[in-house]
Amino acid sequence: MNIRTLGKSTSAVALTAGMLLAATPAQAAPTPAAPARETGPDRQALRRSLNAVHEAGMYGIYSAVRDGERDWRGAAGVADVATNRPVRPDMLHRVGSITKTFTAVALLQQVARGTVELDAPIARYLPDVVPGERGQKITVRMLLNHTSHIADHVGPAFPSLLQGTFESLDDNRFRTFSRRELVDLGLAAAPTGEPGATPGIYSNTNYLLAGLLLEKVTGENAERYITRNIIRKAGLRHTSFPRTPVIPGPHSKAYESMFGFIDPPKDYSVYNMSWITTAGAVVSTMDDLNQFYRKLLRGELIGPAELAEMQKTVPVAGVSGAYGLGIYATDLPCGRFWGHSGGVFGMATDSYTSPDGARQLSMGVNRTKYQSLDENGNIVISPIDYATVDYLLLGLCGQSSARTKAAQPGIVPFAVDRLLSVKH
Repeated sequence: MNIRTLGKSTSAVALTAGMLLAATPAQAAPTPAAPARETGPDRQALRRSLNAVHEAGMYGIYSAVRDGERDWRGAAGVADVATNRPVRPDMLHRVGSITKTFTAVALLQQVARGTVELDAPIARYLPDVVPGERGQKITVRMLLNHTSHIADHVGPAFPSLLQGTFESLDDNRFRTFSRRELVDLGLAAAPTGEPGATPGIYSNTNYLLAGLLLEKVTGENAERYITRNIIRKAGLRHTSFPRTPVIPGPHSKAYESMFGFIDPPKDYSVYNMSWITTAGAVVSTMDDLNQFYRKLLRGELIGPAELAEMQKTVPVAGVSGAYGLGIYATDLPCGRFWGHSGGVFGMATDSYTSPDGARQLSMGVNRTKYQSLDENGNIVISPIDYATVDYLLLGLCGQSSARTKAAQPGIVPFAVDRLLSVKH
């Protein structure tokens, strides 16, 4: 089986990647969040549960949990399989598509200032980038909630992946792409549907266009704007858009397995992230992610009107049935949580926050697409996934899944890199 076969048979993967199957349907009314547990996180139980993820096969995992005013940080496993250097809770980590929340917040700040209208056509701002009728039909909102139906640029940027080989990953390790070059790749591909149609189709190209839009209305480089107006405003001391291919501080290696096609897994921690920029290039820590989402949901980064727009959701294939503007909702037995997942080569992240910002869990891992595939190219859920679901529910709800392995839903807790869900 090659990647071309895999790409054509992963619609189920795209629908489940990066989300936990909720106890209630994603389109159902939000479940009221239970009050924060006065005792705070069960530290011993969390440590055992985190260790179980490593014991199930994950090289390294690090996490930060918050319950009211009490928090817990933990790590299990190794950052380097050759030296057995241990992971630490405060390690810097490529958070992938969680970057989209930062970019969406930046544009919503511009909405509040009146320089951008969510329901205005993108051609109003970028007539030379998205010309003609298409530019008139696609709105800013459609970019942010993935209903533009502009194809993803990642497959065309890494063409060997669509041919069943992995040379593109190494050939482009130090290549610098321009945002416009990548947007043009997405626009040149066949649209995935009519603009505004639901379900939307997850596409990284939307958020590169959002970066171009941000630059047009601010007159400033998008990454610099986000750094000054989002990252610094939120007081995030360990979050950045790295200027070089190297993660700027203590970090793990990043092991890509590609569902067993890369064996042994290969380290891609050193990588030029120009291929994903405002859609996925942020580096952060688990503590910083919790602080970012807490401040966002408590109205400290955008106003209540803009936050309400952000939380208007639509069904989107590829991530969740409840995607807003750069953020999505997950319903768990103990309530609704907002956040995002992210996956780049070798690193994956999940971040969840209750609507009041009181309960939070962020976790990062240093091995991606560790699952195997069946004869039809569908993901076979790994013991790592079961252990991660248990940890997630323990951290957010104070309980494990309380299900047998056979009864647990067939889901993938961490985001499968969306390059494999590109239609071709």
